[in-house]
Amino acid sequence: MKAVDSERAPGAGRRGTAASGPLLRALRRFVRNRAALVGLGLLVPMLMLVLLGPCLLAQGPNDIDLLAMNAAPGGAHWLGTDGVGRDVLARLLEGGRISLLVAVSSVALSLLIGFSVGAVSAFGGRWADTLAMRGVDLAMTLPPVIFLLVLASIVGSGLAPTVLVIALLSWPVLARMVRARLLELRERDFVLAARGMGAGLGHLLWRHALPNSMDILVVYATLQVANAVLLEAGLSFLGLGIAPPTASWGNMLNAARSTVVLEQYPWQWMFPGAALVVVVLAINFVGDGLRDAFDPRAEL
Repeated sequence: MKAVDSERAPGAGRRGTAASGPLLRALRRFVRNRAALVGLGLLVPMLMLVLLGPCLLAQGPNDIDLLAMNAAPGGAHWLGTDGVGRDVLARLLEGGRISLLVAVSSVALSLLIGFSVGAVSAFGGRWADTLAMRGVDLAMTLPPVIFLLVLASIVGSGLAPTVLVIALLSWPVLARMVRARLLELRERDFVLAARGMGAGLGHLLWRHALPNSMDILVVYATLQVANAVLLEAGLSFLGLGIAPPTASWGNMLNAARSTVVLEQYPWQWMFPGAALVVVVLAINFVGDGLRDAFDPRAEL
């Protein structure tokens, strides 16, 4: 997308009308993307079900029914129970809330770090650019799996440490993307004029860098949420993420990893596994649709 002058001036109303054109074209391209609409159609009902779960079910995620341990799906427990008698559906919905909370929180923190580093690198001068990019290079050279496991073992398990670990692993790519966009933007006349009038770094970041990077941030955030859901599930499966008895899709799969459960009680791993696959695919479909919609090279 072309950079947009965010300063108000005579004729700004006409520029605002023109600026809405690319957004409307992006919306039309998104609506024409069938895969993105399918992803949206899968994602919205699942989100509503996950968020409204406590109002829909009589059982809590940690309520134990000693008379229904390892019970198959039925009238009392629609998706069955686990080895200690907890309702699988209640834990599935609770795990969805936890997984999405971790994903959204870690992506928000990753956006803050990545945008700040990329923008300061582009607008902060030669030394700021050098220091920021060497830090990004260092972060990107670390083996991601080993880095993830080391960080998780240092900060421990739980909600906040999991968010922190995923965010620290995700921001370098965004920082490079933002820097590339803003290096071109800083040579525009309206940015040079703002600098000539004494605008500080904060003004440049808030009034120019952020509005002109919004398409990158939206697409990155959407795709990164799916990656964060997978990372959280992987960490919880390994015992380094969300700790029991709090439910997450990862530790539900971890609890059902024994051969006996895999063969005799498939509902204990099949439903969390299916939910994980469907949510990640749906988010990826929506993210791909947004990426294509914001692509200026796409056909109108």
